[in-house]
Amino acid sequence: MAKVKLGFAPTKRSIFSAPDAIKYANLTRKKLDEMDVEYVDITDINEEGLLYDDKDRIKIAQKFKEEKVDGLFLPHTNFGTEYECARLAKELNVPVLLWGPRDERPDEKGVRLRDSQCGLFATGKVFRRFRVPFTYMTNCRLEDPEFERGVKGFLAVCNVVRVFRSTRVLQIGPRPFDFWSTMCNEGELLEQFDIQLAPVPIPELTTEMKKAKKEKTQVEDVIRYCRENMNIAIKHEELENVAALKVAMKNLAEKYGCNAIAIQCWNALQGEIGIMPCAANSLLNEEGLPVVCETDIHGAITAVMAEAAGMDEARTFFADWTVRDPDNENGELLQHCGPWPISVAKEKPTIGYPLAFDHPGAVEAEAKHGDMTLCRFDGDNGEYSLLLGHAKGIEGPYTKGTYVWVEVENLKRLEAKLVEGPYIHHCVGIHKDIVPVLYEACKYIGVKPDLYDPIEEDVKAYLRGE
Repeated sequence: MAKVKLGFAPTKRSIFSAPDAIKYANLTRKKLDEMDVEYVDITDINEEGLLYDDKDRIKIAQKFKEEKVDGLFLPHTNFGTEYECARLAKELNVPVLLWGPRDERPDEKGVRLRDSQCGLFATGKVFRRFRVPFTYMTNCRLEDPEFERGVKGFLAVCNVVRVFRSTRVLQIGPRPFDFWSTMCNEGELLEQFDIQLAPVPIPELTTEMKKAKKEKTQVEDVIRYCRENMNIAIKHEELENVAALKVAMKNLAEKYGCNAIAIQCWNALQGEIGIMPCAANSLLNEEGLPVVCETDIHGAITAVMAEAAGMDEARTFFADWTVRDPDNENGELLQHCGPWPISVAKEKPTIGYPLAFDHPGAVEAEAKHGDMTLCRFDGDNGEYSLLLGHAKGIEGPYTKGTYVWVEVENLKRLEAKLVEGPYIHHCVGIHKDIVPVLYEACKYIGVKPDLYDPIEEDVKAYLRGE
């Protein structure tokens, strides 16, 4: 599971009970410890371990930067100091979780000690003035289930934002000529999102493959893994090329500091190495290094986001929307030549020959059914959005490659969105509900969430803890 580091800065306001603020700050620390949440504390900044003073806020910001926190948690352990929270959040520029423990009943004299909820209203307004996006977790008790769920969801949001903001895609070859739909604006991705591309020509890849074969050890390890985990329906020398390609792509990704790969995949590559790259893509996808086909840069970015939203607990698969189910009005075939990770398959995969190509090296297997999230980051004309929603795997006719038939709520509505854009025939799937996480992450990365079913109020209710 991915590890995310929070900056923990509980806050108070002087006119309310300082002892109660300290008490609830410590109780929150205890709860985070029980949940095994990694956080950077501020107990060394002042005796109370609370945020309320501007000089301390400067020290807190410096400490959190040095510790490279991925998110900021601001429990309002009494009313809180809203402007210090906003100043700190603005400077750090990381996702912010705003929450306060539910207030007790007034005592026998009518005295209230904290008024945490009231402080949350104030801080939310000041955040808007500072133009600081934030995640709000409903005013609840530490023991309430929505607290733990909310914190875990926020950690996943932080993971998406962290990974998205540091994404660099290894681009192996230009897009295939026929695929105008996968063109992207490299400069725009850098200017708007700080997403970088590392383009390499195919000869650099083949040179790296030759090095891998000469070194032998890693290639032999990959061959052994394939024989143990897959049915092999290709020749040994072809399997050796699959293994060498896998090692070469991983080495190039490490060389250029990339966390995803988009490969041309056809048709120049087959002429150079004699295989399809699908099985090598599958092996890397299984390791959590997303590899997508047809030099689809936006597809690679989608895969990175989905992996991060799933906290690296489930692997993603890159698919074509292909044909409608012959019997189910809301059914659709998700398929690709064979790049899906092994753990997605419901049967032992086979490395064989793909549909519509003569070269070997594609994986064949039907994917597991069950509930899943489907998504697609895309854009054109300077505007970017993230299509996302739910689907479930269903029974359907056999077909070649890696595939699964899915059912959605309203396929005609989804089909119109795909055609009208800015999306294309590619998507990323994962056997996990990451819709709320991706929806919330969009507010931090400047991307519009685009739900293909009318479930926005349900998603918001989930995020509120309902």
